[in-house]
Amino acid sequence: MLDPALIYSDALVSAQTGSGKTVAFGLAMAPTLLEESEVFGRAATPDAVIIAPTRELALQVKRELEWLYEETGAVIASCVGGMDIRTERRTLERGAHIVVGTPGRLCDHIRRNALDISALKVVVLDEADEMLDLGFREDLEFILEEAPVERRTLMFSATVPAAIAKLAKQYQRDAIRIKTESERKQHVDIEYRALMVAGSDREHAIFNVLRYYEAPTAIVFCSTRAAVNHLTARFNNRNVAVVALSGELSQTERNHALQAMRDGRARVCIATDVAARGIDLPGLDLVIHADLPTNSETLLHRSGRTGRAGRKGISTLIVPTSQRRKAERLLGGAGITAVWAHPPSADEVLRRDDERLLADPILQEETREEEQALIQTLVETHGADKLAAAFIRLYRTKHSAPEELIEVSLGYPDRKARAEGEGAARRAPRESFGPSVWFSVSVGRKQNAEPRWLIPMLCRNGNLSKAEIGAIRMQADETFVEIAADHVDTFMQALGKNMTLERGITVRQLEGPPDLTRRSEPKPYRKKFDDRPSDDRPRGEYRGREEGRDERPSRGYRDDQGSAKPRKRASHADGPARDDAAAAKPFRKKEKPGKRERDTRR
Repeated sequence: MLDPALIYSDALVSAQTGSGKTVAFGLAMAPTLLEESEVFGRAATPDAVIIAPTRELALQVKRELEWLYEETGAVIASCVGGMDIRTERRTLERGAHIVVGTPGRLCDHIRRNALDISALKVVVLDEADEMLDLGFREDLEFILEEAPVERRTLMFSATVPAAIAKLAKQYQRDAIRIKTESERKQHVDIEYRALMVAGSDREHAIFNVLRYYEAPTAIVFCSTRAAVNHLTARFNNRNVAVVALSGELSQTERNHALQAMRDGRARVCIATDVAARGIDLPGLDLVIHADLPTNSETLLHRSGRTGRAGRKGISTLIVPTSQRRKAERLLGGAGITAVWAHPPSADEVLRRDDERLLADPILQEETREEEQALIQTLVETHGADKLAAAFIRLYRTKHSAPEELIEVSLGYPDRKARAEGEGAARRAPRESFGPSVWFSVSVGRKQNAEPRWLIPMLCRNGNLSKAEIGAIRMQADETFVEIAADHVDTFMQALGKNMTLERGITVRQLEGPPDLTRRSEPKPYRKKFDDRPSDDRPRGEYRGREEGRDERPSRGYRDDQGSAKPRKRASHADGPARDDAAAAKPFRKKEKPGKRERDTRR
């Protein structure tokens, strides 16, 4: 952008996210705005308008330009949705050299004659492809048509699809096409990892990834605002310093969230695609795709929040087993080769914690003189082992415990081989576990018991490891667990006399393997009408309610001579029976008053 041939030319620039486009167009428009001077004169109507797709990106561009033009005395104003429009209008009335804003708010000010762009020298479209994707074409065309014909138009974008090329051809004059070399190698500083998880383990996998890397700043992308709110609440409950960033928040709330990330009060930002478009967070080393993006371009833009300006970063896709093919299509469309793996397990997270503890710089610091007396007292009172154990416990209490995850396969097994393998697994007895003893745990499916939290509970309270727990058979109200025979005594001793785990859950030893074929006894048959008098008559015959009254079947019948007789209709208890033939009358619906007269008039 410093090439003298570009000083008075339009430009269409494509470069990867995080390569410094903001500084590039700030430098490119400086000769046009300052001309031969080194400082700006009195601020009046703006000389340059910079259009950005989102509020956060517009405010970020404003901060960068304030730093870049600090020595020139430039007055830079912002016009973004969500802020007080009256304050913006007063700022514009006082005058500004450069105006940065979003398309909708800039159009509002122009239509209300609060923003005069008749003297513009430069128009910059930042993230032009995203503005078209968000439906700002009409607003962009309105601003460009209102601007003077004799102006410079600079378009900066991560990609240049056909719609951007058409817009450039319509509103630019002999634009110079600039395509950076690094764009051909998309995000070489980003390591892509695709982590396969069970559908129910998505949140647990995200939490383990955050715990494993412990990045100073991380961002988690969700597809909807509801997903953002849900994950924010869940991580707040796990003592994670987290903020939300979505379209339903006011501009003030969004600014506070970003400021919390910048000054270190929050470590994780959970955001939607639109809200996080173009934002630059310092030290962002980790991007997690909680929901897979809709297309490959969105994947690149999300991941581009890390790996900026030569820094290394990690982009992690959480891929449920049912969405593996979609993830492969997204990665293939973006030209990315990702490492397929499992999410960090609980054991891996704990081992990583131990490594960080051993590498903590506090252990390398020299002992200060004022600390010597207290150190000597602690060593003499408690000993070195107890002090080290206390230090480890204090270090670990700062972090929440990682989650146990369900293991899933990374490959695509052949259907026939998989079916045969599963059938053999069902038929083959469990021989490799060795001698064992069965126990009954007092929770089952009705109490929402699951192996992923039952196994850690047994290990914690029973002094066991996962290798010493065999088969688990879940029933309605209890769960049968197989424990290695060599560790039964240790297990029972750890549980104590009450044989209790946690939350009132008790354990009982069985005399042998559980009988999983046993079913509950069927309930005895109970008549629906127990108070109805019974006799020895065949089923289907009717006993009259009144003594001495003739019995009748439910329909017409024939007498002893075979002649047909009409059915007797049952009367009320205090009334006589009547003959159906005499009582039968044609049914006629009750008419409303006046209906017959209306029908006659018709």
